[in-house]
Order: sequence, then C-alpha cells, then structure tokens
Amino acid sequence: MLHTPMQCLFPKTLNHKFFFRSFNNIPKSPRSKAFTVRSMSSASRMFQLKVDPLTGNSEWVVIEEDEASGDSNTQQLLANTSYLDMLNDTRRNEAYREAIDKTITKPCHVLDIGAGTGLLSMMAARAMGHGDSVESSGSKGIVTACESYLPMVKLMRKVLHANGMQRKIRIINKRSDELEVGVDMPSRADMLVSEILDSELLGEGLIPTLQHAHDNLLSDNPKTVPYRATIYGQMVESTDLWKLHDLFNNEKGVLDEIRLVPDKMDTALYVKRQQFSMHCDALKGIKLLSETFKVFDFDFWRRPESHRETELSVKATDTGTIHAIISWWLLQLDETGTVFYSTAPKWISCPSSVEGLNSSISRCQNWCDHWKQCVWFIPKKGLSLLKDEEVNLLAVHTDTSISYEVKTLSQNLKLGRSELSTQKYQITLPPEKIALYSDVSWRCSMLNAIKNAVKQKMPSLCVVVDDSLFLAVALAHLAKGSHVLSLFPGFQEKGAQYLQAVASSNSYSKDHVEVQKMSELLTSQSSRRKIDLIVGEPFYYGNNSVLPWQNLRFWKQRSLLDSILSEGAVIIPCKGLLKACAMSLPDLWRSHRCLQDIEGFDHSVVNSTLGACGGLPPGQENPTLPFLIWQCGESKKLSDVVTIMEFNFLKPMSPCSGKAQVEFIACGKCHGFVLWIDWVMDTEESIVSSTGPEQRYWKQGVKLLKEPVAVGSHRSTTTTSERHSAEIRTSFDPSTGDLIVDYAFL
Repeated sequence: MLHTPMQCLFPKTLNHKFFFRSFNNIPKSPRSKAFTVRSMSSASRMFQLKVDPLTGNSEWVVIEEDEASGDSNTQQLLANTSYLDMLNDTRRNEAYREAIDKTITKPCHVLDIGAGTGLLSMMAARAMGHGDSVESSGSKGIVTACESYLPMVKLMRKVLHANGMQRKIRIINKRSDELEVGVDMPSRADMLVSEILDSELLGEGLIPTLQHAHDNLLSDNPKTVPYRATIYGQMVESTDLWKLHDLFNNEKGVLDEIRLVPDKMDTALYVKRQQFSMHCDALKGIKLLSETFKVFDFDFWRRPESHRETELSVKATDTGTIHAIISWWLLQLDETGTVFYSTAPKWISCPSSVEGLNSSISRCQNWCDHWKQCVWFIPKKGLSLLKDEEVNLLAVHTDTSISYEVKTLSQNLKLGRSELSTQKYQITLPPEKIALYSDVSWRCSMLNAIKNAVKQKMPSLCVVVDDSLFLAVALAHLAKGSHVLSLFPGFQEKGAQYLQAVASSNSYSKDHVEVQKMSELLTSQSSRRKIDLIVGEPFYYGNNSVLPWQNLRFWKQRSLLDSILSEGAVIIPCKGLLKACAMSLPDLWRSHRCLQDIEGFDHSVVNSTLGACGGLPPGQENPTLPFLIWQCGESKKLSDVVTIMEFNFLKPMSPCSGKAQVEFIACGKCHGFVLWIDWVMDTEESIVSSTGPEQRYWKQGVKLLKEPVAVGSHRSTTTTSERHSAEIRTSFDPSTGDLIVDYAFL
C-alpha cells in the first residue's frame, strides 16, 4: 500500500491507513492493502520504499521530480489505486459538479484539499466564470489546489494543461497542514472543496483536516462542498459475518483435536475492533433486525470535535441474533439540501430524515469499489434479542474511527471502548483468515496432508516457513517426536509466545516448538540437523491483499533452505498450479474503463498512467490487479477452468512459463481473465487447496481486457462475430516475483 511513513500524524494501523490523503494527498482509498511501493514526498523529490514480494526485504530509493510521472514503477503504483474507479463514478462527479455550481455564485478564493487530478479545482474555476490567470486575479477568483503526492501533482498538471486551466489554478505540492497563508496562499480561502472520505468517512483524516483548515486556512463562515455528512446504521444477523470474527465458537463445531483458541483463551486469535469496509450487497442471507438509525452528523462548514459520544435506543424489528452493525453515509453536498450522495446498500431506499428527496440523492447506480459499506462485528456469538426489544447503543467517534457498545436489559457486550487483555500471546488476524481457520473442509485437508507426511517417516526437524499458526500447532500436535521450528516472518516473538500458550490445550511439549528467523536457521547450529519436512499454507501476515503469485514467497524460502534439506524431504505444498477462467465482469470493467470527458473536462491524458481499459497505446496493457471476485458486482463464468503452468516446489525456484487454450462454454461479453493458484499438498495430487473465485478467503488476480469481447460456445448458435476460444500465456520471473500475463482470442 502507499504510505508516507515519515509524516505519520494519526496512525490507524489495522486497515493500513496510517496516513491520510487530506494531509499527504496520497492516492485515494487504495484497493490493495499490501502494495509493494510506499512513498513520502517533499518538494522536488520522493522516497519510495520498494518491497520484494518474494523476500519481504525493502529498501528506500529516491525518485527525482522529473522521474515521478514517467517511470514504470510509478505507473504501476498509480494503477493500483482507486483513482480510476473514483473518476468513473458518474453520480459522484455529477453530484459534486451540481453542488459546486450551486454554491459558487461569484468569484472567490477556493481551496481544494487532496486535489488529485484537479477535477474539483477545475469545476470551481469554471463555476466562477472568469478567464483570468491566478497571477493576475489577486486573492479573489482563484483556486488553490493542495496535493502533496508528487506523481499525482505531475498528472494533475497534464490534466490542467489539456483543459487550458493551467493558469487558473495554483498547485501547491504540500500537505494541507504545511500550507501557510501569505506564503502558499495569498489569503484565507472563502470556500473549501474536498473529497477526503473513505468508506468509514473518517479514515482519511476528515476531522483533523477540517480542524486545521478552519484554524489556519479558511475564513470565518466559509462555504464548503460537501456541506454535511450523516452516518447511518442498521443491526443485522448474518452467519457469514459471524464466521469472519468468532473463531472460538465456530471452532467448537470442528471435530478435530486442534484448538487454536482454547477455553479461557477465546481472544488468542482475534480481528481488530474496527469497522471493515465491504460490499454488503454481495452477502447472502442477511436478516435485518432494525430500521436504519442515525449515528453522527459531521458539518464541513464548521470546526468538528475530535471526540463525541451518542446514546441511541434501537428497537428490534424481528427476533434474532445481532452479528454486526452495518453502516454507511449520506453526503449533503450543498447548503440548501438539494444534492445528495449515498453509499447505502441496495436494500436502503432513503433515510427518513431526507424523505421526499429520493430524486436528488445520487448513489452509484453502477458498482464501484472506492466506497463501500462498513461492518462492525458484535463479539462472540452476537447478541440475541426478541422482536420489539430495546437495544441501547453507544456510538463513539475519535479523529479517525467510529466504535460501538451495545446492550439489552439482560446482556451487556462491550464492543469498542473496553480494552482487550494485554496477554502477550494475542495475535490479530484478518477476518478472512479467522473464517478459514474454522472451515472444516480446509482444516481436514491440511491435517490429512500432515498425517500422510509423518506416516512415511517421522520427521526429526519440521519447518513452517510462513505465518501459518494452524500448521504450526497441527504439526506440534501430530508429530510429537519432532522438533517444530516456525519462521513466522510476520509474527516472530508474538508467534512464539502464542505457541507456548496453547501447547497444553493441543497436547504437545513446549520444548518441541521454536520460532526462529531465516537468517538464524541458515547460520545456527540447528542447521546441522537436516530438515525433513517443510510446510506452509502459504500465508504471510500483511499479504492478504496481494496478487496470488506473490505468495510464491513460499517457493523462495524453500529454495533458501535447499542445502539443509534431508534426502527425501517432504515439501507441503509440493506444487502450485496457476489456474484461470474467462469471466463476464461488467461492473468491474466499467469502473476501470478509459476516461474521456468527465463533467466537461478531458481526462484522457491519465489513462495510460492509471492503467485504464480501452484507449491505451498499442503494446500497453492494463496491469493484473487483486480482487475478491465475489465482491465485484455482477459476474458470470464463461469458460471451464484451465491450468496454465506449474510451480514445482520440490526443486529450487526457477523461471517458468506456460500457456493454455480457453474454450468458452457460455455466451456473453468477456471482460477479462481471472487467475489464481491451487496449492497441491501431496505428490498424488489428492489434496488440493484452491484459492479460486468460488472461495471467499483469498483474492484472485484479474486481467481485464482492453475492450469486452463477445464470446460463445461451439455448441450454441452464435454469430460470426463471437469468439469461441482464447489462448493465455504467462511467464514468471523469480528475480522480481512478477508474473506476465498475455492473451489472444482465436
């Protein structure tokens, strides 16, 4: 993910939004939570932290201003942000344009914080209806665009030039909290336009940004677009949501002898107490247990408070169990209350507070990924309640987040303000990993693979090369005569404390488990003992949002250990199969399509840099991106699954390539190819862990086409324009961890 680590002001580590676009103007709501490049910028140079996905090693490199918009690394970085998705949100763009046109009635000084491509700045300049340049118009009738992320500044300049607006907008390459009136701005601004909102509303630093702006950059009683934001919530029952956070109770239903969260240690593995952004329309079996209720209002036109609490009484509309609170926000963009934008799920028509204004509420009619709903998990099994029972809800917001406490007359579950026990063994995991660790089928497959391995020969030394807590505990439990050594690159000492804490509950000796770094293993006395068994899921903490093949770090680590493997050592998994299928993904493709005219402003100059679908120069392809297919809106499988290539983990890492022909089995529009890795756990290939589109625990790689292609089956009556097959070619470079994907329709 993209960060500016040297300028951290308000850490929010769980969803990896350490730094906010409002202060640093970093790319908006990055999709991936594990980008391989981080950056910080100052004046004319930028430092990028390049992380090798196969080793986890990183180094700082300096990029000068002249390089900031043209190098391939920067282009790949920007293509992985949500800028393209955001700019393709027609209703968002239209709502901002309508509100700016209604609010700006005469020349004034407008400040745009987090200017991005300059869209809102150009709207403001146009609304003032003057043609003067910023140099000649004085302090009135000007636009100051604040953007500190250097590659975006370079891109904004291109957009302004393409629209003849370069002399009407003053660009300041700084964070908003670094701006000084009299130095960067001729005077305080009369109006603020901004889009510094994430799915939770506050996670990009809305409150500290507004506080600083009102204190230092804005005049008294300024005009603002947006004008106000209101957060709404709803109590729901959902087994799927429950499985994402309650490993303790879900593990009770598993009949194997492994206990990752034993009795009295139910928070040994847990998800962070925070809101998680999610496309809630994709969830199945949601039962609504309340009407919508208003949580907080945030006014942009006045200085906000850093902390507030509100107590709500919510009546249950049905009998059930509250597993989560789903929330969203409604944006009032203009002061008169005629332009709105909502991030509500599809089952919500209109909040009662703005009833009658449905026609003017802009919600994204098409799927978009830059804003979603938020989910707050109710701890443990949830809160059972009867119809018409009153639920007391306490909502609390800080500078950057919102949390809840909920109780009925008979129960009291603290959700946000109470602190977890400070036991050293406690480890946070992503919700998908919590759900996977309670999946009966997956656990059974992993245990069978280990049992088969130890049946052949009881290993003397077993090494878990990744961050798999399950495999480490399972190995210690099943191979009691073995010494289990876990590398735990993401957990290290905390992982060691966890293994010691759960030892007695899993019937293994604490003396037989150890956590060690790779460098120590290769150089220590223990390396004199040969390794008989290497295992991995593979899973690396913090890598849950990367492309599937970036988990080939497992292969890299296995290769480093090659010299100390015993003869006939068992490798689990022994092979990786790169799989693919063609899919119809109209919503995802539409959100990444080529940009042209956006509310009257030409944005075609950004297409190459942002990796848009369609309109790219010959030979240039949009990058393969990680997505949860089940969260990508409308989707349809158009072909059988094919195997493109194999990664042989029984041998050291090496370059490899492959190709496969895809035969279409259904008619429709093909928007791209979905790729993933199936991990083969045994040499007989009887135990396979798939990470494909049917699974909800892993992200897949998506290669979107330049343009949708009409396809059809050979067996169906098709037109001559439909394609019946395609060829996918891939090559893997072990020096970089890159997988090149190419395709051709036949």
